[in-house]
Amino acid sequence: MENNLLLKAKENMILKENTFSRFACKSKDGIWLKEDKEDIRPIFFRDIDRIIHSSGYARYIDKTQVYSFIQNDHITKRALHVQLVSKIARTIGRSLLLNEDLIEAISLGHDIGHTPFGHKGEDILNDICKREGIGFFCHNAQSVRILKDIENLNISMQTLDGIISHNGEILKNKYEYKKDKTISDFEYDVKMAFKIADYSKEIIPMTLEGCVVRVSDVIAYIGRDIEDAITVGVIERSSLPKKVQKVLGTSNATIVDTLIKDIIENSMDKEYLHFSQEVFEALIELQNWNYSNIYHSAIAELHYDKIEKLFNKLYQKYLKIAEKGVFKKETEKELLNFIEKMKSHGETNIKRIIIDYIAGQTDTFFLNECDEWIGNTNMYQIQVY
Repeated sequence: MENNLLLKAKENMILKENTFSRFACKSKDGIWLKEDKEDIRPIFFRDIDRIIHSSGYARYIDKTQVYSFIQNDHITKRALHVQLVSKIARTIGRSLLLNEDLIEAISLGHDIGHTPFGHKGEDILNDICKREGIGFFCHNAQSVRILKDIENLNISMQTLDGIISHNGEILKNKYEYKKDKTISDFEYDVKMAFKIADYSKEIIPMTLEGCVVRVSDVIAYIGRDIEDAITVGVIERSSLPKKVQKVLGTSNATIVDTLIKDIIENSMDKEYLHFSQEVFEALIELQNWNYSNIYHSAIAELHYDKIEKLFNKLYQKYLKIAEKGVFKKETEKELLNFIEKMKSHGETNIKRIIIDYIAGQTDTFFLNECDEWIGNTNMYQIQVY
């Protein structure tokens, strides 16, 4: 009786897939990168569980979205951002009869590879990688690396592919997918993302669900960042471009609502996602305006030069500890244990392992490490506002 009930439960889990669009990725099409045991949960549902129970997911709680060193509990952090992406993407996905499990898995995992201090930290680590001759650093490929290689989780290829190809900083008026990707194609993309500058920005998702997350990433941050900027006094709502105000609105709520409805209306029963021309032009204008007035503002770039020095000093200190190979303090032991773990996973480049170690840190852990190994960060006059 129990086995029959579990079989029924398994059938119920995928019952809704009978109503999916012909463009949706169904559970039966999911591809494991390594063998896995049977379970009542569909493949992408299991991806969600593994991602939210990962160490990388837990560290979202203290990772910068736009503003570091701002003492305000209502400012967006990575933990909230990925939930907003998931909700927006599932709204679009359900409307277009796509696989919400796959959408949620990609959404919740897409930024796990982000460094402490957001894109600022990402740029600094990329510069270190180039200087050290070990390739490049990009957070979307690092997200795949953390889930697949560092935490050694068995996540489906479709989910990992959606993560590496999310590219929320790049806007398109037509989002298409490449459904004939193979495991070899995926593995090549991951490899090249670390070897060729900006390679990851050109990766096309293998599912329409991946496209949904890609566009939802933009929708989730574009208006929310405006609200945060108003909260910290960087901009005033009335300063938004007039065309943007007219087409998209002036609040996060109206911007999100307009963008979601527009993408749904223009993508229904189609094998791609599409904005209307008017909305797309307004979105481009808003993104450019955000970069000039928000992301490159003095408060958004607060202490960037000091943080850059700390990243480089901490990297060099870790390198010395790794070369020494023995620990005198428990804090050294943690790094050396991580190095041994990565070696057991097949990684032999110590410099890349140290980059992995720094990339996985939260903002607070990073500053604590700097206090431990470099000296009190107050010497850099880093203040919280």
